[in-house]
Amino acid sequence: MNAPLKPVRALKRPLSAIRTVMANEAAGGIVLMVAAAAALVVANSALAESYHHALHIHLGPLSLLHWINDGLMAVFFLLVGLEIKREALDGRLRTWPDRVLPGLAAAAGMIAPALVYLAFNAGSGTARGWAIPAATDIAFALGVLALLGPRVPISLKIFLSAVAIVDDLGAVIIIALFYTGSLDGVMLASAAGVLALLLALNRLGVRALSPYLLAGLALWFFVLRSGVHATVAGVLLALFVPIRPSPGRPEDVESPLHRLEHALSPWVSFLIVPVFGFANAGVTLLGLPAKALLDPVTLGVALGLFLGKQAGIFAAVRLAVATGLAARPAGANWGQVYGVTLLCGIGFTMSLFIGGLAFTDGLHETETKLGVLAGSLLSGIVGAVVLVLARRRSPDA
Repeated sequence: MNAPLKPVRALKRPLSAIRTVMANEAAGGIVLMVAAAAALVVANSALAESYHHALHIHLGPLSLLHWINDGLMAVFFLLVGLEIKREALDGRLRTWPDRVLPGLAAAAGMIAPALVYLAFNAGSGTARGWAIPAATDIAFALGVLALLGPRVPISLKIFLSAVAIVDDLGAVIIIALFYTGSLDGVMLASAAGVLALLLALNRLGVRALSPYLLAGLALWFFVLRSGVHATVAGVLLALFVPIRPSPGRPEDVESPLHRLEHALSPWVSFLIVPVFGFANAGVTLLGLPAKALLDPVTLGVALGLFLGKQAGIFAAVRLAVATGLAARPAGANWGQVYGVTLLCGIGFTMSLFIGGLAFTDGLHETETKLGVLAGSLLSGIVGAVVLVLARRRSPDA
C-alpha cells in the first residue's frame, strides 16, 4: 500500500517591503512609547543627574547624544530615503493620481502647524522653531493604529503611511535648507565627490550593497564636517541605491533597495528610534516654572501639532475629494478620516529632532519637548477615541 503523499510546503517568500516596514513601524511605535515613558520617569527620578551626564559623555569626537542624533539617526534617515524612493518608483506614490491626496495632505499638514506656531512666536528669536510641529511620527501613529486593530480600514493605514512619507521628504528638505550652519567648502566638495562615485556605481549597474554602504560612510563623515546636518547623508545615499521596479511583485529579493530596506527596518524600528526617544524625551519637570507650560514655544509646538495638523490635513482631503482631484480612502467614513488626521499630530521623533536643531539653550529645549509631548499625547488620545466612535458610522457618513 502506498504511503500517503505528504503535503507540499509552500515556498517561503519574504514579506513585501511595505508590509514588513508597516508591521515593524507599528510594533516599533509601541516600543517607542515605552522608551519615551521610561525617559520621563528617569528624568524625574533620583537617576536624573546620571541620565543627563551619560548623554554628554564624549566617545571620541562626539558626545553620546551626538552619536545618537547625528550617527544612529543617519541610518534612520537612510531608511526614510529608501522608503521615499521605493514609494515613488514602485509603490503607492508611483503615479501622479496616487500622489495627489497624500501630497496635498502632507503639504497642508506642514504649512498649517507652522502658521500656528508663528502665531505665538512671530517677531521673536523663537520663530526659528517654526518647523518643529510640521512633522508626523509614522512609527508612533502606526503604533496607535496597531492598538486599535481592525477598527481602522487598511486604506487609512496606507493613507497615513503615504502622508508621513511625503511629510518626511518635506522635513528632510527643511533640515537641509533652514537648519544648516556655516559651510566648509572643502568638505562639501569632498561630499560631492562621493556622490559622483555613487552615481558612477549606479550607472555601471553595480548591485552589491557593500560599495554603496562604504561610500555612504565616507559621505556621512564629509557631510558631518561640512556644516550640513549629517543625517542628510542618509537620504542622499538612499537616492543612489539601485531598485528594480516590480509592480505587483514588491517582494523581489533581487532588488538591492528592497534587500537593504528589509535589513534596516527592524534595527531602526526596535533599536535606533527607541534609543533616540529615550535620549531626547527626558524632560525634568521637577522645579520647572509653571509659566513654561504657557510660554510661546510650548504653546506653539503643542497647538501646532494638535490643531494645525488636523486642520490642514482634513481641510486638504475634503477639498481634494470635493473638487474631484482625489477619492476618499476606500471603505472609510469621514469620521475615520478625521481620526487619522488627528493621529498625524503625533510628531514625536522628527519634531524632537528638528527642535534639537532649532534651539540649543536649556529652557527652549525643555519647552520644545513639553510642547511635543503634550501635542503628540493629545493628538494620539483624541485621535484614538474618534476612530473608536467613528467605526459605528457607515462608510458614506
